[in-house]
Amino acid sequence: MKYTRIPNTGIRVSKICLGTMTWGRQNSEEHGHEQMNYALEQGINFFDTAELYPVPAKKELYAVTEEIIGNWFKKTGNRDKIVLASKIVGPGDYTKFIRTSGFSKDSIITAVEGSLKRLQTDYIDLYQLHWPERNTNYFGHRGFNADTPDFWEDNIHQILETLRDLVKEGKIRQVGISNETPWGTMRFLEEAKVHQDLPRMVTIQNPYNLLNRLFEVGLSEISIREKIGLIPYSPLGFGVLSGKYLGGKKPRKGRVTLFPNYNRYSGKNSMEATQRYFDLAETHGLSLTQMALAFVNTRAFVTSNIIGATSMEQLKENIDSINIDLSDEILEGIEAIHNEIPNPAP
Repeated sequence: MKYTRIPNTGIRVSKICLGTMTWGRQNSEEHGHEQMNYALEQGINFFDTAELYPVPAKKELYAVTEEIIGNWFKKTGNRDKIVLASKIVGPGDYTKFIRTSGFSKDSIITAVEGSLKRLQTDYIDLYQLHWPERNTNYFGHRGFNADTPDFWEDNIHQILETLRDLVKEGKIRQVGISNETPWGTMRFLEEAKVHQDLPRMVTIQNPYNLLNRLFEVGLSEISIREKIGLIPYSPLGFGVLSGKYLGGKKPRKGRVTLFPNYNRYSGKNSMEATQRYFDLAETHGLSLTQMALAFVNTRAFVTSNIIGATSMEQLKENIDSINIDLSDEILEGIEAIHNEIPNPAP
């Protein structure tokens, strides 16, 4: 395994992060524990979860993933071996069964206390805002629609004050954002610069993969210059970049097969690009999975790559991507495809 540090902290994390969002829905608790055991054996010390997981969100399954992780900590005593990340849910219609007051002081405190209890831990290493409260573009929306009504009032200072107090209490160590835009990222960073008693966002968790490299436009410069590390999710685009959906295939247990609304990476241009990436990988004796993950692993702005799997076979292949070195020829081939079909799945 390879390791790095979360920017502006002394926290050492594996370059591969274990994602958990299927545990409790596509994976049982037993499967989740098996994945954590194997990941730890392979040198992975960074786990990412959220109060919203498993997804798709469902009232009856709210926060089950955190409970699965908490039970593993209790069973194994491995809490001190893991850098643990979780998130507070953002606002939205389908989250009303959780809470409706967004990132208010009470909401953040309630969310942290709930996660600590379910995770059976006294602290969370990295606590993240799952997505913005304001009207902006994320979850597959290409551009910002200025005509959409937005009743958000700037509460960035209040959010950081609440997080600061939780850091002082020892309940969280560091803070991060997720599904953020360049404007939102800089707004948080500047607030902490001006008010130096406030915590600084150290990571951003956004989608990044061969079919969606929009992070490179704006956010990558911010990441490098401001030292806020990307923890990319969906590096395989809901499994599309494994190649298993090519040719119209619908694997029975595939995420896109089970949940057809998860079609962000399945459009015509995406599938054409995926076929080209598949052919490129095959030409060089690699699986598409290995090539796609290795590409993400080696980006300068990436702190740790969040991989997820619903089977041990998938998990092993995903983790093994850390050992793949992409030649200049492969990288040139990737860029050629990207130039012809850029970002088909925002």
